Amino acid sequence: MPSPHSHGHDAGEWLLVHRHSPVHRLPAEVKTVALVAFVLVVVFTPPRWYAAFAAYAVILVGVAALARIPARVISRRMLIEVPFVLFAVLMPFFGTGETVHVGGVTLYVSGLVAAWNILVKGTLGVVASILLAATTPARDLLMGLQRLHVPSLIVQIASFMLRYTFVVRDEMTRMRLAREARGFQATGVRSWPVLAQSAGALFIRSYERGERVHLAMLSRGYDGRFPQLGGTVTLARDWAWGLLVPACALMVAVTAWVLQP
Repeated sequence: MPSPHSHGHDAGEWLLVHRHSPVHRLPAEVKTVALVAFVLVVVFTPPRWYAAFAAYAVILVGVAALARIPARVISRRMLIEVPFVLFAVLMPFFGTGETVHVGGVTLYVSGLVAAWNILVKGTLGVVASILLAATTPARDLLMGLQRLHVPSLIVQIASFMLRYTFVVRDEMTRMRLAREARGFQATGVRSWPVLAQSAGALFIRSYERGERVHLAMLSRGYDGRFPQLGGTVTLARDWAWGLLVPACALMVAVTAWVLQP
């Protein structure tokens, strides 16, 4: 049966920044576990431990430098965080208890702390995820999930999502070009019915294509499970190097806890 992960460069490497660095060479499962462990340490850090968050940021900067990931790449991809930033900005205006006045505006201290908590932890988590995606091909991530014995259904869903996101995107592009070839331009509210019809047509086409793909896979022997994508063994030194990042973060958290008055 053909591999479901063979959709080429776009499907597997569109977020990858090609470099030859120690971070790129680490196995995907090691980096995945390191990411989860690092994020857990960050999440469980109290929001008022400001020095600890500064240290976490330094750790991520060190990883980015070691992997030679340009700052512009990270900053551009951090735009995904904008909705959470907008939500956090509103939080200081709501709350109870102590207030402060900034430029004639009354802000709640509890809201400020909550906003800081969301911003700093969300930003660190997003940057860590960006570094993982920038140093690991998507196919290797799926292989890593299999080696970590993640349920097969989850790996399959992730695999199909990875592959057919680009199929749907290409279909949207073709539909847009077809509309423009007929003189359509989305200029205001009057264009919404046409866009709504296009969205419905896209859903129907995607659903029908999914059925055809499923039938094609069944005809080729698909039984609900994908074959193992790889059988390489991860070395102990890979785990030691990979888990160094969350270990450093944990040491920072423990130090901050000890030094708290």
